[in-house]
Amino acid sequence: MKERGLPHPGAKVLHVAPEKCIREKITAMPRVDYVIGDKHEPGYTYPSGTMELDITNMEFPDKHFDLIICSHVLEHVDDDRRAMRELVRVLAPGGSAILIVPMGTKAETYEDPSITDPGERLRHFGQFDHVRIYGLDFPQRLEEAGFQVEELAFADRFSSEETFRYGLRRGELMHIGTHPTV
Repeated sequence: MKERGLPHPGAKVLHVAPEKCIREKITAMPRVDYVIGDKHEPGYTYPSGTMELDITNMEFPDKHFDLIICSHVLEHVDDDRRAMRELVRVLAPGGSAILIVPMGTKAETYEDPSITDPGERLRHFGQFDHVRIYGLDFPQRLEEAGFQVEELAFADRFSSEETFRYGLRRGELMHIGTHPTV
């Protein structure tokens, strides 16, 4: 984010399922309109000011946010394609969406909506509340939703200690989705 000058003063930022370390940095920035939202699930606690947010049907105006941060969220969303289209809709032209998901090594995303049991989801998708494992087609899915996509191997920029501290893996990709300005 810092390399791209984001978020700039006056920016409108949407942070979905906000990570504490990022939330604290953005909250400390002057003149940033920072909105945090999450799907409120029973048994979880949320930071003060976290709005209840369904990313498949957001009540924000079109082209509203300059920056969207959505890390490790889409693999939990039943209709991820609809969520991706909504993220494009609320992203301002020239804006950026930081999109990070756990990815497997297969060409195509593996999903099966009939798998609803938490134990079976753990077995199939690696976590009890995931509904898919993204494949190498993830950037294509983002493009089909309307994003222009850039891939960055961001985890490789950190030391071994930092990758461990932040729960990153070497080679893990960050996808930057931009809103087409045309």
